[in-house]
Amino acid sequence: VTGILVEPDRAGLEAIAATFGPEMLLPDGALDRRRLRSLVFDNPARRQQLEAILHPAVYRAIEAWMCAQEHDGAAVAAAEIPLLFETGHESDFDFVVVTACDGEEQVRRAAGRSGVTEADARRRIAAQWPLAEKILRADIVVRTDGTIEETRRQARAAWDALRRRATVGYSRD
Repeated sequence: VTGILVEPDRAGLEAIAATFGPEMLLPDGALDRRRLRSLVFDNPARRQQLEAILHPAVYRAIEAWMCAQEHDGAAVAAAEIPLLFETGHESDFDFVVVTACDGEEQVRRAAGRSGVTEADARRRIAAQWPLAEKILRADIVVRTDGTIEETRRQARAAWDALRRRATVGYSRD
């Protein structure tokens, strides 16, 4: 969802340029993600400004999507929300599934993304809640340290458990 919000001619991108300056845009009008990353992850106040722009729009988009799924008769719908706990929205959902791996593996994976250095990855992770706290608050935890097959097996088991719970009308409340 976030990617869509910052495409050219979208309100999110316009708000970012207005808040952080036109230098956040590449010559083709796209978001200069690397420049924005370096600005917000080195400055907590700037990161909060960015989050104030993006998070409300993200949650509105998720809510609209969830309503569409319900209207279409879906028993279970899943949304991937990296900062769910940090934004205080975990109670908006019936269940929370957390994926978790060893801290160094988390850094390695984050640093493997385009334009993300190991130092950037560590700053991003440090800006989030500790993984141990997220695990404690999760309804289901899928460990991703093992093989892809092991992760797929856990993800399938989690999905099946959520579908079973949905058919009996179970919720947290």
